Amino acid sequence: MEMASISSSPRTVEEIFKDYSSRRTGIVRALTYDVDDFYRLCDPDKENLCLYGQPNESWEVTLPAEEVPPELPEPALGINFARDGMNRRDWLSLVAVHSDCWLLSVAFYLGAQLNRNERKRLFSLINDLPTVFEVVTERKPVKDKPSADSGSKSRGSTKRSSDGQVKSTPKLADENYEEDENEHSETLCGSCGGNYNADEFWIGCDICEKWFHGKCVKITPAKAESIKQYKCPSCSMKRGRQ
Repeated sequence: MEMASISSSPRTVEEIFKDYSSRRTGIVRALTYDVDDFYRLCDPDKENLCLYGQPNESWEVTLPAEEVPPELPEPALGINFARDGMNRRDWLSLVAVHSDCWLLSVAFYLGAQLNRNERKRLFSLINDLPTVFEVVTERKPVKDKPSADSGSKSRGSTKRSSDGQVKSTPKLADENYEEDENEHSETLCGSCGGNYNADEFWIGCDICEKWFHGKCVKITPAKAESIKQYKCPSCSMKRGRQ
């Protein structure tokens, strides 16, 4: 395995970021392009296995390092044990989250000698890339996905209606993406009359069930999270339909 010692010559922000992005590329490949091979290697009958991203953009499923403490922070142990007990998509998402944590820990471990401004610059470079979790859950495009598939979770509104069912804009990028797009292609904003666009935040009224651009009714994704039941301006003024 390729390891790097903290006692090696001082690393620059650019060198650490190159190491981070290369390891990230390897992990993304394992969880997307090479996912069948990765899945097969994570046999629950084997010992504690870890997913490593390497500086040469490759990936490896193997046992944790024998050194205590190891030369670099360790990835999550035993990712293989949960493989058959979870939905495959959920399991891959879980591995992705742990991989993001590992990548950050390695980067900041290698950057232990950086000063405050250098650490800030390093994190800024890292933060400009989609996380592994965003790529694996297809919140960020990785291959042959529609460009509208680049929104974050906050772009979709999730509201509970009076009967307890969850209403949401069709923002989840899964196998039903195109079907959802077609289903909502005729949806118009109850305020401005504009067509539905997956790249914009929308919110649905729990009373009249009309949909609105968040910007048209002055509701942000963050504000929507704290609203238990959303009433559009018309319903709030009890005028009924516009």
